[in-house]
Amino acid sequence: MREWECGCCGRWRVSVELIRGRYRYRLVRRYPARFGGGKDVLGEVGTVAELDDLLRRRTPLTLADLHETEPA
Repeated sequence: MREWECGCCGRWRVSVELIRGRYRYRLVRRYPARFGGGKDVLGEVGTVAELDDLLRRRTPLTLADLHETEPA
């Protein structure tokens, strides 16, 4: 599936996941390897409007800050 990550540091990532037959946008915060790596799922939403709201509530980003990347 497609993924988007922030252009500033690459710490924030949004992926599109198929969950129970519906596509969901999943917001993840990734930690650098020097801090042990890993990731936290900050939320899952079903629409772009909800994703925009989730980004504003949980991150310093907007939709314009995200750039498409190749999925891992």
